[in-house]
Amino acid sequence: MSTYHVENFGCRATQADGAALARQFEARGLAPAPGAQADFVILNTCTVTNSADQDARAAVRRVRRQNPLAKIIVTGCYAQRAPAELSALPGVTAVVGNSHKHQLAELVLDETVGNAPAFFPVSGLTGSRGLRDVSSIFVSDIFAHTELLAAPVFESANSAGAEANDRTRPNLKIQDGCDNRCSFCVIPSVRGQSRSLPAHEVIREMNALVAAGYREVVISGINLGRWGRDLADNSQLSALGEPRKSDAGRGTPNFESLIRAILSETQLEKLRISSVEPMDWSDDLISLVASSRRIAKHAHVPLQSGSDAVLRRMRRKYRPWHYREKIEKIRAAMPAAAIGADVMVGFPGESDAEFESTRRLIEDLPFTYLHVFTYSARPGTPAAAMPKQVPVHVARERNKILRDLAAAKKQAFMQSFIGKRMDAITLSAVQARHDGEFTEALTDNYQKLFLKGRHEANRWTSARIVGMEDSALLGSMQG
Repeated sequence: MSTYHVENFGCRATQADGAALARQFEARGLAPAPGAQADFVILNTCTVTNSADQDARAAVRRVRRQNPLAKIIVTGCYAQRAPAELSALPGVTAVVGNSHKHQLAELVLDETVGNAPAFFPVSGLTGSRGLRDVSSIFVSDIFAHTELLAAPVFESANSAGAEANDRTRPNLKIQDGCDNRCSFCVIPSVRGQSRSLPAHEVIREMNALVAAGYREVVISGINLGRWGRDLADNSQLSALGEPRKSDAGRGTPNFESLIRAILSETQLEKLRISSVEPMDWSDDLISLVASSRRIAKHAHVPLQSGSDAVLRRMRRKYRPWHYREKIEKIRAAMPAAAIGADVMVGFPGESDAEFESTRRLIEDLPFTYLHVFTYSARPGTPAAAMPKQVPVHVARERNKILRDLAAAKKQAFMQSFIGKRMDAITLSAVQARHDGEFTEALTDNYQKLFLKGRHEANRWTSARIVGMEDSALLGSMQG
Protein backbone atom coordinates (compact mmCIF):
# COMPACT_ATOMS: atom_id res chain seq x y z
CA MET A 1 0.00 0.00 0.00
CA SER A 2 1.34 3.42 -0.93
CA THR A 3 1.62 5.98 1.86
CA TYR A 4 1.36 9.75 2.24
CA HIS A 5 2.23 12.42 4.76
CA VAL A 6 0.82 15.97 4.94
CA GLU A 7 2.84 18.65 6.73
CA ASN A 8 1.04 21.94 7.31
CA PHE A 9 2.48 25.41 7.79
CA GLY A 10 0.74 28.59 8.92
CA CYS A 11 -2.83 29.44 9.83
CA ARG A 12 -5.90 27.40 10.72
CA ALA A 13 -7.14 27.65 7.14
CA THR A 14 -4.00 25.89 5.95
CA GLN A 15 -4.42 23.25 8.66
CA ALA A 16 -7.98 22.70 7.47
CA ASP A 17 -6.84 22.39 3.87
CA GLY A 18 -4.34 19.77 5.02
CA ALA A 19 -7.11 17.71 6.59
CA ALA A 20 -9.03 17.84 3.30
CA LEU A 21 -5.89 16.74 1.42
CA ALA A 22 -5.59 13.75 3.76
CA ARG A 23 -9.18 12.83 2.88
CA GLN A 24 -8.28 12.91 -0.82
CA PHE A 25 -5.41 10.47 -0.42
CA GLU A 26 -7.26 8.14 1.92
CA ALA A 27 -10.20 8.03 -0.50
CA ARG A 28 -7.74 6.72 -3.10
CA GLY A 29 -6.45 3.96 -0.87
CA LEU A 30 -3.27 5.47 0.55
CA ALA A 31 -2.36 5.17 4.21
CA PRO A 32 -0.85 7.90 6.38
CA ALA A 33 2.78 7.50 7.42
CA PRO A 34 5.53 9.58 9.06
CA GLY A 35 7.26 12.02 6.74
CA ALA A 36 10.54 10.13 6.92
CA GLN A 37 8.85 7.00 5.55
CA ALA A 38 5.99 8.12 3.29
CA ASP A 39 5.97 7.62 -0.48
CA PHE A 40 4.34 11.02 -1.00
CA VAL A 41 5.15 13.99 1.23
CA ILE A 42 2.83 16.96 0.77
CA LEU A 43 4.13 20.28 2.10
CA ASN A 44 1.13 22.57 2.55
CA THR A 45 2.76 25.98 2.72
CA CYS A 46 2.13 29.49 4.01
CA THR A 47 3.52 32.70 2.49
CA VAL A 48 2.33 35.41 4.85
CA THR A 49 5.91 36.36 5.83
CA ASN A 50 9.47 35.87 4.61
CA SER A 51 10.09 33.45 7.46
CA ALA A 52 7.12 31.33 6.33
CA ASP A 53 8.74 31.00 2.90
CA GLN A 54 12.05 30.09 4.52
CA ASP A 55 10.35 27.41 6.65
CA ALA A 56 8.89 25.81 3.52
CA ARG A 57 12.22 25.74 1.69
CA ALA A 58 13.91 24.28 4.78
CA ALA A 59 11.23 21.58 4.92
CA VAL A 60 11.95 20.57 1.32
CA ARG A 61 15.63 20.16 2.16
CA ARG A 62 14.83 18.21 5.33
CA VAL A 63 12.45 15.79 3.62
CA ARG A 64 14.89 15.21 0.79
CA ARG A 65 17.64 14.43 3.32
CA GLN A 66 15.52 12.17 5.55
CA ASN A 67 13.49 10.44 2.84
CA PRO A 68 15.35 10.66 -0.50
CA LEU A 69 12.91 8.31 -2.28
CA ALA A 70 9.83 10.35 -1.43
CA LYS A 71 7.93 12.29 -4.05
CA ILE A 72 7.74 15.81 -2.61
CA ILE A 73 4.65 17.80 -3.57
CA VAL A 74 4.56 21.46 -2.55
CA THR A 75 1.14 23.07 -2.35
CA GLY A 76 -0.58 25.95 -0.53
CA CYS A 77 -0.12 29.70 -0.57
CA TYR A 78 3.62 29.81 -1.33
CA ALA A 79 3.04 27.36 -4.20
CA GLN A 80 0.35 29.64 -5.61
CA ARG A 81 2.50 32.75 -5.29
CA ALA A 82 5.88 31.47 -6.57
CA PRO A 83 5.51 28.06 -8.25
CA ALA A 84 8.61 28.32 -10.45
CA GLU A 85 10.74 29.23 -7.44
CA LEU A 86 9.62 26.10 -5.60
CA SER A 87 9.78 23.87 -8.67
CA ALA A 88 13.47 24.73 -9.03
CA LEU A 89 14.31 23.34 -5.57
CA PRO A 90 16.14 19.98 -5.72
CA GLY A 91 13.83 17.14 -4.77
CA VAL A 92 10.51 18.80 -5.58
CA THR A 93 8.44 16.54 -7.83
CA ALA A 94 5.37 18.74 -8.28
CA VAL A 95 4.04 22.15 -7.31
CA VAL A 96 0.26 22.41 -6.98
CA GLY A 97 -1.19 25.85 -6.27
CA ASN A 98 -4.29 26.61 -4.24
CA SER A 99 -6.08 26.86 -7.59
CA HIS A 100 -5.71 23.09 -8.01
CA LYS A 101 -5.44 21.93 -4.40
CA HIS A 102 -8.92 20.41 -4.60
CA GLN A 103 -7.56 18.10 -7.35
CA LEU A 104 -4.16 17.42 -5.82
CA ALA A 105 -4.43 13.67 -5.27
CA GLU A 106 -6.05 13.23 -8.68
CA LEU A 107 -3.27 15.22 -10.35
CA VAL A 108 -0.38 13.39 -8.77
CA LEU A 109 -1.67 9.83 -8.63
CA ASP A 110 -2.30 7.33 -11.38
CA GLU A 111 -5.75 5.71 -11.30
CA THR A 112 -4.05 2.43 -10.46
CA VAL A 113 -2.38 3.93 -7.42
CA GLY A 114 -1.89 0.59 -5.73
CA ASN A 115 0.31 -0.65 -8.55
CA ALA A 116 2.36 2.27 -9.82
CA PRO A 117 1.91 5.80 -8.61
CA ALA A 118 2.64 8.27 -11.36
CA PHE A 119 2.27 11.94 -12.14
CA PHE A 120 0.07 13.30 -14.87
CA PRO A 121 1.98 15.58 -17.24
CA VAL A 122 0.44 19.02 -17.63
CA SER A 123 0.06 18.40 -21.34
CA GLY A 124 -2.10 15.37 -20.62
CA LEU A 125 -4.70 17.30 -18.66
CA THR A 126 -7.92 18.36 -20.33
CA GLY A 127 -10.19 21.24 -19.44
CA SER A 128 -7.44 23.01 -17.52
CA ARG A 129 -7.17 26.30 -19.34
CA GLY A 130 -4.79 28.72 -17.73
CA LEU A 131 -2.31 26.11 -16.52
CA ARG A 132 1.27 27.14 -16.95
CA ASP A 133 2.93 25.00 -19.60
CA VAL A 134 5.76 23.86 -17.36
CA SER A 135 6.29 20.27 -16.30
CA SER A 136 5.17 19.48 -12.72
CA ILE A 137 3.55 22.88 -12.07
CA PHE A 138 -0.22 23.01 -11.66
CA VAL A 139 -1.23 26.65 -11.08
CA SER A 140 -3.87 28.86 -12.65
CA ASP A 141 -5.79 32.06 -11.90
CA ILE A 142 -6.88 31.84 -8.26
CA PHE A 143 -9.68 34.36 -8.85
CA ALA A 144 -11.37 31.87 -11.17
CA HIS A 145 -11.28 29.31 -8.37
CA THR A 146 -14.63 28.51 -6.74
CA GLU A 147 -13.79 25.34 -4.78
CA LEU A 148 -13.59 25.34 -0.98
CA LEU A 149 -11.81 22.48 0.77
CA ALA A 150 -13.60 21.49 3.96
CA ALA A 151 -12.58 18.85 6.46
CA PRO A 152 -12.24 19.12 10.24
CA VAL A 153 -8.72 19.50 11.56
CA PHE A 154 -7.81 18.59 15.12
CA GLU A 155 -5.59 20.18 17.73
CA SER A 156 -3.11 17.32 17.33
CA ALA A 157 -2.42 18.55 13.79
CA ASN A 158 -1.33 21.92 15.15
CA SER A 159 1.20 20.89 17.76
CA ALA A 160 4.40 18.96 17.28
CA GLY A 161 4.57 15.81 19.38
CA ALA A 162 0.87 15.76 20.25
CA GLU A 163 -0.58 12.36 21.02
CA ALA A 164 -2.94 10.72 18.55
CA ASN A 165 -5.80 10.88 21.07
CA ASP A 166 -5.39 14.64 21.51
CA ARG A 167 -8.34 15.09 19.17
CA THR A 168 -10.74 17.01 21.37
CA ARG A 169 -11.39 20.32 19.62
CA PRO A 170 -11.91 19.96 15.85
CA ASN A 171 -11.58 23.06 13.70
CA LEU A 172 -13.85 23.39 10.67
CA LYS A 173 -13.06 25.91 7.94
CA ILE A 174 -16.34 27.28 6.57
CA GLN A 175 -15.03 30.22 4.53
CA ASP A 176 -11.99 30.87 2.33
CA GLY A 177 -10.53 33.77 0.37
CA CYS A 178 -10.88 37.50 0.97
CA ASP A 179 -12.38 40.42 -0.94
CA ASN A 180 -10.46 43.03 1.07
CA ARG A 181 -7.29 44.52 -0.37
CA CYS A 182 -5.12 45.44 2.61
CA SER A 183 -1.92 46.98 1.28
CA PHE A 184 0.37 44.60 3.20
CA CYS A 185 -1.46 41.35 2.53
CA VAL A 186 -0.71 38.73 -0.11
CA ILE A 187 -3.55 36.42 0.93
CA PRO A 188 -6.21 37.51 -1.63
CA SER A 189 -3.77 36.87 -4.47
CA VAL A 190 -3.04 33.34 -3.26
CA ARG A 191 -6.47 32.33 -1.91
CA GLY A 192 -8.80 34.22 -4.22
CA GLN A 193 -12.19 35.77 -3.66
CA SER A 194 -14.33 35.13 -0.60
CA ARG A 195 -16.36 31.94 -0.83
CA SER A 196 -18.47 30.09 1.72
CA LEU A 197 -19.21 26.49 2.55
CA PRO A 198 -22.97 26.13 1.96
CA ALA A 199 -25.07 26.01 5.11
CA HIS A 200 -26.27 22.44 4.62
CA GLU A 201 -22.67 21.26 4.33
CA VAL A 202 -21.70 23.12 7.49
CA ILE A 203 -24.57 21.49 9.36
CA ARG A 204 -23.70 18.06 7.94
CA GLU A 205 -20.07 18.36 9.03
CA MET A 206 -21.12 19.61 12.47
CA ASN A 207 -23.57 16.77 13.01
CA ALA A 208 -20.93 14.23 11.95
CA LEU A 209 -18.52 15.64 14.52
CA VAL A 210 -21.19 15.60 17.23
CA ALA A 211 -22.07 12.00 16.35
CA ALA A 212 -18.39 11.12 16.68
CA GLY A 213 -18.43 12.44 20.23
CA TYR A 214 -16.84 15.87 19.94
CA ARG A 215 -18.12 18.48 22.36
CA GLU A 216 -16.45 21.66 21.12
CA VAL A 217 -15.94 22.71 17.50
CA VAL A 218 -14.08 25.79 16.28
CA ILE A 219 -15.28 27.45 13.06
CA SER A 220 -12.72 29.41 11.09
CA GLY A 221 -12.04 31.14 7.79
CA ILE A 222 -9.79 33.68 6.12
CA ASN A 223 -12.49 36.36 6.56
CA LEU A 224 -14.99 34.44 8.66
CA GLY A 225 -17.49 37.23 9.30
CA ARG A 226 -18.13 37.47 5.55
CA TRP A 227 -19.55 33.96 5.44
CA GLY A 228 -22.61 33.70 3.23
CA ARG A 229 -22.29 36.95 1.30
CA ASP A 230 -21.35 35.05 -1.86
CA LEU A 231 -24.29 32.64 -1.56
CA ALA A 232 -27.35 33.53 -3.61
CA ASP A 233 -30.94 32.86 -2.61
CA ASN A 234 -31.49 29.09 -2.91
CA SER A 235 -32.93 26.09 -1.12
CA GLN A 236 -30.23 26.06 1.55
CA LEU A 237 -31.69 29.23 3.06
CA SER A 238 -34.47 27.19 4.60
CA ALA A 239 -31.89 26.02 7.13
CA LEU A 240 -31.13 29.56 8.16
CA GLY A 241 -34.49 30.99 9.04
CA GLU A 242 -35.42 34.42 7.73
CA PRO A 243 -32.70 35.71 5.35
CA ARG A 244 -31.82 39.33 4.95
CA LYS A 245 -32.28 41.01 1.57
CA SER A 246 -29.42 41.95 -0.70
CA ASP A 247 -29.39 45.01 -2.94
CA ALA A 248 -30.73 42.85 -5.74
CA GLY A 249 -33.70 41.87 -3.61
CA ARG A 250 -32.61 38.27 -3.24
CA GLY A 251 -32.21 36.62 0.11
CA THR A 252 -28.60 36.30 1.25
CA PRO A 253 -27.54 34.28 4.30
CA ASN A 254 -25.22 35.92 6.81
CA PHE A 255 -22.86 34.80 9.53
CA GLU A 256 -25.29 35.40 12.38
CA SER A 257 -27.99 33.30 10.71
CA LEU A 258 -25.51 30.45 10.27
CA ILE A 259 -24.66 30.55 13.98
CA ARG A 260 -28.37 30.31 14.80
CA ALA A 261 -28.74 27.35 12.44
CA ILE A 262 -25.84 25.52 14.11
CA LEU A 263 -27.46 26.06 17.50
CA SER A 264 -30.90 24.93 16.35
CA GLU A 265 -29.99 22.06 14.01
CA THR A 266 -27.16 20.38 15.90
CA GLN A 267 -26.62 19.14 19.44
CA LEU A 268 -23.15 20.67 19.63
CA GLU A 269 -22.31 21.49 23.23
CA LYS A 270 -19.89 24.34 22.54
CA LEU A 271 -19.20 26.42 19.44
CA ARG A 272 -16.07 28.55 19.36
CA ILE A 273 -15.71 31.33 16.81
CA SER A 274 -12.24 32.17 15.55
CA SER A 275 -11.06 35.53 14.18
CA VAL A 276 -13.75 37.97 12.97
CA GLU A 277 -12.92 41.41 11.54
CA PRO A 278 -13.95 44.44 13.65
CA MET A 279 -16.75 45.70 11.43
CA ASP A 280 -18.30 42.22 11.25
CA TRP A 281 -18.84 42.19 15.03
CA SER A 282 -22.38 43.49 14.64
CA ASP A 283 -24.57 44.21 17.64
CA ASP A 284 -26.54 41.11 16.65
CA LEU A 285 -23.44 38.89 16.70
CA ILE A 286 -22.26 40.31 20.03
CA SER A 287 -25.69 39.72 21.57
CA LEU A 288 -25.86 36.21 20.15
CA VAL A 289 -22.47 35.17 21.52
CA ALA A 290 -23.16 36.78 24.89
CA SER A 291 -26.59 35.22 25.36
CA SER A 292 -25.88 31.58 24.44
CA ARG A 293 -24.24 29.20 26.90
CA ARG A 294 -23.36 27.04 23.88
CA ILE A 295 -21.03 29.67 22.36
CA ALA A 296 -17.60 30.12 23.92
CA LYS A 297 -17.01 33.53 25.44
CA HIS A 298 -14.11 34.43 23.22
CA ALA A 299 -13.65 37.22 20.66
CA HIS A 300 -10.61 37.55 18.42
CA VAL A 301 -10.77 40.94 16.69
CA PRO A 302 -7.83 41.89 14.42
CA LEU A 303 -6.50 45.39 15.13
CA GLN A 304 -3.22 45.71 13.15
CA SER A 305 -2.65 49.31 14.28
CA GLY A 306 -4.07 51.89 16.67
CA SER A 307 -2.96 54.76 14.45
CA ASP A 308 -5.53 56.25 12.09
CA ALA A 309 -2.81 57.21 9.59
CA VAL A 310 -1.31 53.72 9.59
CA LEU A 311 -4.72 52.07 9.19
CA ARG A 312 -5.34 54.28 6.17
CA ARG A 313 -2.00 53.29 4.62
CA MET A 314 -2.88 49.68 5.35
CA ARG A 315 -6.23 50.20 3.59
CA ARG A 316 -8.09 48.82 6.58
CA LYS A 317 -11.81 49.62 6.63
CA TYR A 318 -12.19 50.96 10.16
CA ARG A 319 -10.71 53.71 12.29
CA PRO A 320 -9.32 53.42 15.84
CA TRP A 321 -12.49 54.89 17.36
CA HIS A 322 -14.61 52.31 15.52
CA TYR A 323 -12.40 49.57 16.88
CA ARG A 324 -12.53 50.93 20.42
CA GLU A 325 -16.33 51.00 20.28
CA LYS A 326 -16.51 47.34 19.20
CA ILE A 327 -14.18 46.11 21.95
CA GLU A 328 -16.00 48.09 24.62
CA LYS A 329 -19.34 46.64 23.47
CA ILE A 330 -17.93 43.11 23.57
CA ARG A 331 -16.54 43.61 27.07
CA ALA A 332 -19.79 45.17 28.34
CA ALA A 333 -21.79 42.22 27.01
CA MET A 334 -19.30 39.56 28.19
CA PRO A 335 -17.35 40.68 31.29
CA ALA A 336 -15.38 37.41 31.50
CA ALA A 337 -14.69 36.87 27.78
CA ALA A 338 -11.23 36.42 26.33
CA ILE A 339 -10.58 39.26 23.90
CA GLY A 340 -7.59 39.01 21.58
CA ALA A 341 -6.19 40.81 18.58
CA ASP A 342 -3.59 40.66 15.82
CA VAL A 343 -1.25 43.68 15.85
CA MET A 344 1.46 44.61 13.34
CA VAL A 345 4.49 46.72 14.14
CA GLY A 346 7.00 48.25 11.76
CA PHE A 347 4.58 48.97 8.92
CA PRO A 348 6.25 51.26 6.33
CA GLY A 349 6.42 54.82 7.60
CA GLU A 350 5.30 53.93 11.14
CA SER A 351 6.64 56.82 13.24
CA ASP A 352 7.30 56.83 16.96
CA ALA A 353 4.07 58.81 17.45
CA GLU A 354 2.05 56.35 15.36
CA PHE A 355 3.44 53.41 17.29
CA GLU A 356 2.62 55.22 20.53
CA SER A 357 -1.00 55.53 19.34
CA THR A 358 -1.08 51.76 18.98
CA ARG A 359 0.54 51.14 22.34
CA ARG A 360 -1.82 53.55 24.09
CA LEU A 361 -4.94 52.03 22.51
CA ILE A 362 -3.84 48.54 23.55
CA GLU A 363 -3.12 49.76 27.06
CA ASP A 364 -6.59 51.32 27.28
CA LEU A 365 -8.58 48.36 25.97
CA PRO A 366 -9.43 45.15 27.89
CA PHE A 367 -7.37 42.72 25.84
CA THR A 368 -6.50 39.37 27.38
CA TYR A 369 -3.93 38.36 24.77
CA LEU A 370 -2.27 39.65 21.57
CA HIS A 371 -0.64 38.11 18.52
CA VAL A 372 2.09 40.61 17.67
CA PHE A 373 3.69 40.47 14.22
CA THR A 374 6.61 42.39 12.75
CA TYR A 375 5.84 43.69 9.26
CA SER A 376 7.29 41.56 6.48
CA ALA A 377 7.27 42.90 2.92
CA ARG A 378 5.45 40.60 0.52
CA PRO A 379 6.33 40.74 -3.19
CA GLY A 380 3.70 42.48 -5.28
CA THR A 381 1.86 44.16 -2.44
CA PRO A 382 1.51 47.97 -2.40
CA ALA A 383 3.17 48.20 1.02
CA ALA A 384 6.34 46.56 -0.28
CA ALA A 385 6.93 49.59 -2.52
CA MET A 386 6.14 52.21 0.12
CA PRO A 387 8.91 54.57 1.25
CA LYS A 388 10.31 54.82 4.78
CA GLN A 389 10.60 51.12 5.52
CA VAL A 390 11.11 50.78 9.29
CA PRO A 391 14.54 49.43 10.34
CA VAL A 392 14.35 45.86 11.57
CA HIS A 393 15.84 46.63 15.00
CA VAL A 394 13.23 49.35 15.59
CA ALA A 395 10.38 47.03 14.62
CA ARG A 396 11.71 44.31 16.92
CA GLU A 397 11.90 46.75 19.84
CA ARG A 398 8.28 47.75 19.24
CA ASN A 399 7.28 44.10 19.01
CA LYS A 400 8.79 43.42 22.43
CA ILE A 401 7.06 46.45 23.99
CA LEU A 402 3.65 45.18 22.86
CA ARG A 403 4.37 41.58 23.83
CA ASP A 404 5.39 42.68 27.32
CA LEU A 405 2.22 44.79 27.60
CA ALA A 406 0.09 41.86 26.44
CA ALA A 407 1.75 39.52 28.95
CA ALA A 408 0.94 41.90 31.81
CA LYS A 409 -2.69 42.16 30.68
CA LYS A 410 -2.95 38.37 30.42
CA GLN A 411 -1.56 37.89 33.93
CA ALA A 412 -4.02 40.39 35.39
CA PHE A 413 -6.93 38.74 33.57
CA MET A 414 -5.99 35.27 34.81
CA GLN A 415 -5.47 36.54 38.36
CA SER A 416 -9.07 37.78 38.42
CA PHE A 417 -10.41 34.21 38.29
CA ILE A 418 -8.62 32.82 41.35
CA GLY A 419 -11.24 31.59 43.81
CA LYS A 420 -13.95 31.37 41.14
CA ARG A 421 -15.40 28.44 39.23
CA MET A 422 -14.88 28.09 35.48
CA ASP A 423 -16.14 25.68 32.81
CA ALA A 424 -13.40 23.86 30.90
CA ILE A 425 -12.99 21.02 28.42
CA THR A 426 -10.36 18.42 29.29
CA LEU A 427 -7.57 17.57 26.88
CA SER A 428 -5.52 14.39 27.02
CA ALA A 429 -2.15 15.74 28.08
CA VAL A 430 -1.28 14.84 31.70
CA GLN A 431 1.64 16.47 33.48
CA ALA A 432 3.41 15.02 36.49
CA ARG A 433 4.43 17.70 38.98
CA HIS A 434 5.96 17.73 42.42
CA ASP A 435 2.46 18.08 43.88
CA GLY A 436 0.80 15.34 41.81
CA GLU A 437 -0.71 14.84 38.36
CA PHE A 438 -2.57 17.50 36.44
CA THR A 439 -4.72 17.19 33.29
CA GLU A 440 -4.54 19.96 30.71
CA ALA A 441 -7.84 21.67 29.92
CA LEU A 442 -9.11 24.78 28.15
CA THR A 443 -11.68 27.06 29.73
CA ASP A 444 -14.74 28.38 27.97
CA ASN A 445 -13.00 31.76 27.82
CA TYR A 446 -9.80 30.42 26.25
CA GLN A 447 -7.50 30.07 29.26
CA LYS A 448 -5.12 27.15 29.64
CA LEU A 449 -5.98 25.25 32.81
CA PHE A 450 -4.16 22.47 34.64
CA LEU A 451 -6.80 20.47 36.49
CA LYS A 452 -5.63 18.50 39.52
CA GLY A 453 -5.76 14.75 38.95
CA ARG A 454 -6.05 12.48 35.93
CA HIS A 455 -9.25 13.05 33.97
CA GLU A 456 -10.75 11.58 30.82
CA ALA A 457 -10.24 13.74 27.72
CA ASN A 458 -13.05 15.53 25.87
CA ARG A 459 -15.24 16.19 28.90
CA TRP A 460 -16.74 19.49 30.02
CA THR A 461 -16.27 20.09 33.72
CA SER A 462 -16.51 22.86 36.30
CA ALA A 463 -13.32 23.65 38.17
CA ARG A 464 -12.48 25.95 41.05
CA ILE A 465 -9.43 28.07 40.25
CA VAL A 466 -6.90 27.73 43.07
CA GLY A 467 -3.93 29.55 41.59
CA MET A 468 -1.85 30.26 38.52
CA GLU A 469 1.56 29.36 37.24
CA ASP A 470 3.30 31.01 34.29
CA SER A 471 0.66 31.23 31.56
CA ALA A 472 -1.81 28.70 32.98
CA LEU A 473 -4.45 28.53 35.66
CA LEU A 474 -4.45 25.79 38.29
CA GLY A 475 -7.81 24.24 39.15
CA SER A 476 -9.51 21.59 41.24
CA MET A 477 -12.88 19.88 40.92
CA GLN A 478 -13.15 19.95 44.70
CA GLY A 479 -14.79 22.79 46.58
